[in-house]
Amino acid sequence: MNQFLNMGGYAFYVWTSYAVFAVVLLADYLAPVLRRRRNLRDVRARMARQGARRRNENA
Repeated sequence: MNQFLNMGGYAFYVWTSYAVFAVVLLADYLAPVLRRRRNLRDVRARMARQGARRRNENA
């Protein structure tokens, strides 16, 4: 088992590569989720501003 984890002397490179891959995969998953949340917040704010503007015009 120790030989497998040591990766023939290349353990630092191999495990660092796995870590970088995991970080990129996580970022690739989170980026669209965060972008969608930000877009929804912007649309809600825009709709609220338009609603307030319409109420002020009708008053």
